[in-house]
Amino acid sequence: MCSWCWGFAPVAKALVEQAQAAGVELHLVVGGLRTGSGAALEPTTRRYILEHWHAVAEATGQPFRFEGALPDGFVYDTEPACRAIVTARSLAPDCAWTLLGLIQHAFYAEGRDVTHASVLVELAERAGVPRIEFAEAFDRAEQHAATAADFSWVQDLGIAGFPTLLAERNGQLALLTNGYQPLGELSPLLGRWLERAACV
Repeated sequence: MCSWCWGFAPVAKALVEQAQAAGVELHLVVGGLRTGSGAALEPTTRRYILEHWHAVAEATGQPFRFEGALPDGFVYDTEPACRAIVTARSLAPDCAWTLLGLIQHAFYAEGRDVTHASVLVELAERAGVPRIEFAEAFDRAEQHAATAADFSWVQDLGIAGFPTLLAERNGQLALLTNGYQPLGELSPLLGRWLERAACV
């Protein structure tokens, strides 16, 4: 539920494929962009967010549904969507990236409310996670704790912007990007990191 992450999705997909082709293990961590307020969006905040959406659509070409977006009473809480990713990651790791894309597309391109568990269960099933298993796990304490642990890890690193891509070698983290950048900028950067990693 981060508009620049949605704009970045095609770039991320290409970079993931580039890293996988080199045999690099990938780990998807959720950052918790907007969590815990419980309050509906104020009209000024809604306008501000939609301005960002228009900027992302123009810069990236990703589809957005603006008609009826962020309706009155909508609570912009990213925790349930993040927890869905964490739950999928624990049950069917290969499905987590697919679920991420489905959640993003449902929220931005289809205008669906992905803060609802019923929507997330449906999307998880479409991603390949067994429906009953996901639904039972989604509200368990361990999934809440694992999601909070992701948020804490991100905060402890001082990451405040999304998307962020990190590369890790021998316990050392390297920043590939903090924020949107086109594939033409990032693919060569990742390629150089992969070459150096192969030499170690």
